[in-house]
Amino acid sequence: MNELLWVVMLLINFAAIMISYRFWGKIGLFLWIPISVIIANIQVTKTIELFGIEATLGNIVYATSFLATDILNENYSRRDAARAVGMGFFALLFMTAAMNLAVWFIPAESDFVHDSMKNLFSLMPRIAVGSLAAYGISQMHDIWAYSFWKKRKPEKKFIWIRNNASTMISQLIDTIIFTSIAFIGVFPLNVLVQIAASTYLLKWLVAAADTPFIYLAKRMKDKGIVP
Repeated sequence: MNELLWVVMLLINFAAIMISYRFWGKIGLFLWIPISVIIANIQVTKTIELFGIEATLGNIVYATSFLATDILNENYSRRDAARAVGMGFFALLFMTAAMNLAVWFIPAESDFVHDSMKNLFSLMPRIAVGSLAAYGISQMHDIWAYSFWKKRKPEKKFIWIRNNASTMISQLIDTIIFTSIAFIGVFPLNVLVQIAASTYLLKWLVAAADTPFIYLAKRMKDKGIVP
């Protein structure tokens, strides 16, 4: 059941990012970055079994943030991709501050969500630190690597090389940094290794699966059907 839901979620996320790009162009991609970062950092607090291994949620929507920056890098500029990453930083920082402040409020007697909110967001500072470090370093590498390959293989037919060569290494960097900061001491070592391995595998699969969509985004831009 989880595997089917994972595939459905994958398709929904790809469809959403392409719809956002189709109707709002570059702004739609800027919009997608904070959406993906916020959702991913909430979903990652939940662990599931997927394809026989233990994994965290959030891998799909977080991985699509790399697709968004790659589209910006391909269709617009390296500077636009870097601006989008900055927006993601701001969104995550503000969410962490706002939700932790909300937890400090004393709930009314009629309240029924305080404990759930506290359980969910009590991990957020550590997850946010891990996510910010991993997100910043891996995204900057992704932007640099994409530009590196674009300069050397600028032809449209080589988009798949620069997309995958940049994203798959960046995802490995992201996974190692995030799991080390966010979950060391939270899970036993064997579970931590499983989470890191499964996280990277799932992100790798998403990176491979998003290749047709960056070609689609390029085609949409070339044909002038995006704002």
